Formats: sequence, structure tokens, C-alpha cells
Amino acid sequence: MKISKSVWQLISVSLLLSCSSPKKEAVEDQSSKAPFQLMTVDPGHFHAGLIQKSALADLDETAYVYAPVGPDVEDHLKRVNSYNSRADNPTNWKEEVYTGSDFFEKMIKDKPGNIMLVAGNNAKKTEYIKRAVEAGINVLADKPMVINSQDFDMLKETFELAKKNKVMLYDIMTERHEITIMIQRELSRMPALFGQLEKGSVDDPAITKESVHHFFKYVSGSPLKRPAWFFDVTQQGEGVVDIMTHLVDMIQWECYPDQIIDYQKDIEVISARRWATELTPSMFKVVTYLDEYPDYLDKDIIKDSILNVYSNGEINYTLKGTHAKTSVIWNYEAPAGTKDTHYSIMRGTKANLIIRSGKKEDFLATLYVAKSGDDSDAAFSEALNQTISNLQSKYPGLAVVEDGKEFIVQIPQALKIGHEAHFNQVLTKYLNYIKEGKMPDWEVPNMLAKYYTTTKGYEMSR
Repeated sequence: MKISKSVWQLISVSLLLSCSSPKKEAVEDQSSKAPFQLMTVDPGHFHAGLIQKSALADLDETAYVYAPVGPDVEDHLKRVNSYNSRADNPTNWKEEVYTGSDFFEKMIKDKPGNIMLVAGNNAKKTEYIKRAVEAGINVLADKPMVINSQDFDMLKETFELAKKNKVMLYDIMTERHEITIMIQRELSRMPALFGQLEKGSVDDPAITKESVHHFFKYVSGSPLKRPAWFFDVTQQGEGVVDIMTHLVDMIQWECYPDQIIDYQKDIEVISARRWATELTPSMFKVVTYLDEYPDYLDKDIIKDSILNVYSNGEINYTLKGTHAKTSVIWNYEAPAGTKDTHYSIMRGTKANLIIRSGKKEDFLATLYVAKSGDDSDAAFSEALNQTISNLQSKYPGLAVVEDGKEFIVQIPQALKIGHEAHFNQVLTKYLNYIKEGKMPDWEVPNMLAKYYTTTKGYEMSR
């Protein structure tokens, strides 16, 4: 059991957890803790750090980390330390770290906290989730919770166990807090403007979601270092089960808000496909800081040195009879000055709601409204302006401007808090669910529906 010297130098408050039973003083100290204490398991993904980017009154400042020795835990602790040491609104996390080979068993035995956060290597994630729930621990999981059909079967069992053990199992769906998506959803619920959601077809879906991501990017102002296993689809998962989780979730959340979806009756996966992004050794080195590919990537090497990563995918399916299409694309690096992008269209009988983030939009998500029905231009414009006016009390500063044959919904900067801040919003909602002792009735069945869709798509794409 060992923590590297660099971690001790960077994280002065990091401690090895004792193997002995808690002392009397520790038990008494428990009463002074905040209601929730975080236990982070094997934090190989930067999302584990983003959960701690901001403090919450209900979340204790002492956070427990259980992980194997290595760069993943070191990078996580560096990220948390950067939040503690920043000049603007610094946090005050105290990380207590255990890095024995039995890290997961140690966490289950000690249970110093009441929430397990898991955001990292996905190969064992579903198993970790199930074992934590069996032990009566609440679980907040980064997506994806499953990467294949066997994992999906385990997840079904785990939700039953969570209900029996009265703990909350929830995944981190940050995109529900992205403001352009929120407004798109709001407008789709306004029949006077949108009409009804079209049923669509395979060739012309009623709703399309496309997400473009990049292996090289910046997080919290610094270039992101990715673990080598991120490029192994047996550990990270292919594109159709990874980022696709967000896209399928948004379609369910927008098209059938607050409704229970039964994956056995309401979903039909029609087709799916996958394709690879090719990385050179120099690209791999930039994003991992490694000079060579690990042996477990040998199976994915083509043309002597090119790494084939099946990070891209597409699923065509129906949800309650509505045709939907999701696509995820990974490139190596975004053009200068740009970021990950999202394209979306919801087609209604009166209006289409479109999110674009191309060059015209300065690569920033922008919501457009276009007339699709038989209403006159004047009547459509009046309906749109009235709808936007009705939303002013909920979204102050919202406005609309004409842009050729379309309209742009202008969203004030104050409502654009950024992707990294969405993690705090998800965490706040999750803690409220625990305090209330329940989630909305649709959350669990819709999580199952989401992961059924992605894992079924994974099967069909192969």
C-alpha cells in the first residue's frame, strides 16, 4: 500500500485511512459532519473532479478516495487541489486517500461516507455500483453505467436492490441543465407555437441529436490528460454506449417529459452502426503523455502504428412510435477557438426547434425556431413572441430576433453557466432526492430505457 511522493507533495491533507475500527472520538466527530459524505472510487475520469469544483453546504468537506496507485488517482487529486488553491472562490476539500490493492473492499468495509461517486474505467463500473447498493450505499455514477447487454441485466437487478435497500442510484445527466436544450424543451411543450411532435420516419426522424467531441480539449483552463485506457473500448465503451447515453436521455426527457417509458414496450431499435477514429502515435502522446501504446491496445493497431478507436456511432430507433436518430462523433482536436458541439432538431407540426453550433454561431450552441406548418408568417411570429413573453418570468431576459426565414432565441449570458457548472446542479438535485427519500416515478424506468437503447444499439452495430 503506497501513495506516490508526488501526491504527498501536491495534496498535503491526503491521508491513508486506518485499517482499525473508528475510535470513539471519530464517532463523536461524525455528528459535526455535514449530512452527506463523498466516497470516490477509482477516479479515472475528470468528471470525478468536476463534482467537487464547487462546495455545497450539505456535502462534507472531507472526501474519501479509494483507488489503486497510479496516475488516475494522482490526476484526480491534482484537480481537486487546483480548486482548493485557486484565487476565486477556493474550495476547502480534505482528501483522505486509500490506495491499497483491496481499495474497493476497504471502502465497503469502512463506509466512512454515505455516497459513492464512480467516474472512471467502465469495465468494472456496473459491478462496483451493484456491490455498493448491496452494502446500502447511495451511488452517483458518471455515464455510462453500462457498456454492454450483460451489464444492462446487472443494472436491472441493481435498481431492484436499490429499492429494497432504500438507497438512491442516479447517473450524472449534465445536459438536462444546458440552457439551449432547456429552452428547446420548453418551446416543444407549447402547442400554440410548436403544435405536436411529428412521428417522422427512418429517413426523416422527428428528433435528431448529434454530438461532436474531441480527444484533445481543455478542462478547468488546463489541457486535459486522458488515461490510456480511455482509448480501449473494452474499458471505456464504444461511442454508441458512452456519449450516446446523453443523447438518448435528452430525447426521452424532451419528447416525453415526466412520462414513464417502458423499454420492453415503447422502444424499437431499428438500426445502428459504428466507425473508428484513427490516432497517430504523436496524437496519442499529446493526450496521454505516453510514448508508447500499452499492450492492451495492440488489438486496435492498424497500418503498423495507427490506433483505431471505435468512438463513433449512430442509432436509429422509435420511442413511443416517434422516430429518433442519435449520432456521436469523436475527432482528435477541435478547430482553434471552438469546443465540443451539439446539433439537435425537434420537428413539430407548426414549428421546428433547431440547435446549431457551427461557424455562423461562433461554435456556440444557438437555438433557432422555424415555421413548419400552414400558419401565416404573421400568425407564427405572433405565437412565437407571445410564447417567449410567457417564459420571461422563468427565464429573465429571454428574447427572439428574426434571422431570414428563421428566428433566433436570444438567451442572456447570465443563464449560460457552462458545462462544468452543470455537475454541481446535478449533485444538488441528487442530494435533494436523497433528502426527500424518492425520485420522480419516471426516473428509474427511464434510466433503464436509456441503457436498453444504447446497449441494444451496441449489439446491432456489431
